[in-house]
Amino acid sequence: MRLVSLLAAVVMLLSAPFAWAQSANYRIQPGDQLAITVLEDDSLNRTVLVLPDGRISVPLAGTIQASGRTVDSVEATIADRLASNFAVRPSVFVSITGVSDTGETFPIYVVGKVTNPGEHEARVGTNLLQAIALAGGLDRFAATKRIQLRRTDASTGQERLYLFNYNAVERGGTIQSMITLREGDVIIVPERHLFE
Repeated sequence: MRLVSLLAAVVMLLSAPFAWAQSANYRIQPGDQLAITVLEDDSLNRTVLVLPDGRISVPLAGTIQASGRTVDSVEATIADRLASNFAVRPSVFVSITGVSDTGETFPIYVVGKVTNPGEHEARVGTNLLQAIALAGGLDRFAATKRIQLRRTDASTGQERLYLFNYNAVERGGTIQSMITLREGDVIIVPERHLFE
């Protein structure tokens, strides 16, 4: 039953393939497609492709470096550059309508109470719930409220811990904790306690 619910959740995620790209953690890449909306001037609305050099061009705002930045950061830059053309700072919205498919994979590790623990190859943009599906789903002894994502910062060597409650997602809750995975991430699915 739990596997069916997990598969349903994964199908739901795959039916909105760019939802993960809209998260605050996602960094724009060359080849991504961005929709730019300026509420105060419809003539500035457009869809642009992030060029191989990581730049986009926006009328009245010029050329902007987008690659490696978040959507919020690009929105702010466009609004700042357009501000001199409006009486008040314009409302600019940027969304990702298509993501670059580089085909790149990287190793992640899933240990504990999943069907196939061990090293798995994840594609760029894979999130935590999708990684659990890659590992065959949770087994019947999994502590679904205490799933952990452990990430080591390459520059500082410090480990960060993120907690994930699968039960909340299964009940239809939002997937705010669905951060995009990075190379070397370790997902730990502990065994549930007797009365858990």
